[in-house]
Amino acid sequence: SYSIFEKKFGDRRGIEDVIINKRRFKYETEIKQNPLNYDAWFDLLRLLEADGSLDDVRDTYERAIANIPLVASKKGWRRYIYLWINYALFEELEAEDVDKTREVYKACLEVVPHKKFTFGKIWLMFAQFEIRQKNLDGARKILGTSIGKCPKPKLFKGYIDLELQMREFDRCRKIYEKFLEHDMSNCNTWMKFAELETILGDTDRARAIFNLAIQQPLLDMPEILWKAYIDFEVEEEEHDRVRALYKALLQRTKHVKVWISFANYEASIEHTKKAREIYEEADGSLQSDTQKEERVLCLEAWREFESTHGTDKTQDEIKKKMPRRVKKRRKIDVEEGGEGGWEEYW
Repeated sequence: SYSIFEKKFGDRRGIEDVIINKRRFKYETEIKQNPLNYDAWFDLLRLLEADGSLDDVRDTYERAIANIPLVASKKGWRRYIYLWINYALFEELEAEDVDKTREVYKACLEVVPHKKFTFGKIWLMFAQFEIRQKNLDGARKILGTSIGKCPKPKLFKGYIDLELQMREFDRCRKIYEKFLEHDMSNCNTWMKFAELETILGDTDRARAIFNLAIQQPLLDMPEILWKAYIDFEVEEEEHDRVRALYKALLQRTKHVKVWISFANYEASIEHTKKAREIYEEADGSLQSDTQKEERVLCLEAWREFESTHGTDKTQDEIKKKMPRRVKKRRKIDVEEGGEGGWEEYW
């Protein structure tokens, strides 16, 4: 009735107030029925932030975050944690209250059960907030606490990025060491650590890191790590070291791609004789019934190499090695011992 009255006799502001109050009543009803309906809280907060007082919005946020999820799983908490994020952003950007923003972040981190799971986003946002307040020591303390309580890769990377921006390379080294103490199998961390030392021009440190990395008994992506180490030595033009690495890798795996890569490397530095020797060794190594497809790949790469670097004689020799289609006959086996005849196959 009030809505109809305002539409007939009221001004625009009066109509808007009625509509807002009507929507607010709807959201409040939904929340009353289910206080853990976070979508209803978000709708109510958006409404109040657009057209409400500062105290009203703050009070509603406080009411919303008091409804902690009943389930102790990260998935169940994900929607709830965004209430805290929005609250912190509201205090910083809309209310412009630095102390209150800091209180919100601290209260949020006290609520999250870090022993079961954590939210790296909150730690990083809190640290970035402190940097905006020119409080670098505070940001470092937050990130240091975060990797102590919950050593997640995202938090280590965020901390390293901060120190890189500050050009504090010794601090970066210490964080990388902590990161690797937590997870020695993470190839990406080893590579990034070595990359940092390479950028800083300390090739001996970078080489030592790579050496230590490939000796780890368990690695999540060893092929990428070995490639990075080989590429590093290629960049340094350390040809003997590159050869030693390929030979060490071939002791661990006889994969055809490693053989081809080794031969291509020798060809790239114009050591055609050595490249040919590698192809010959690879062909001999792959001569088994279970590695026919790998041997074909090796022979095709060898043929391509000879077409560029070989002579008529070497090209003829590789042609003779290439697989041929041969028609054969075999007896057809039939149940009950009957004669099944013969069939041709390739």
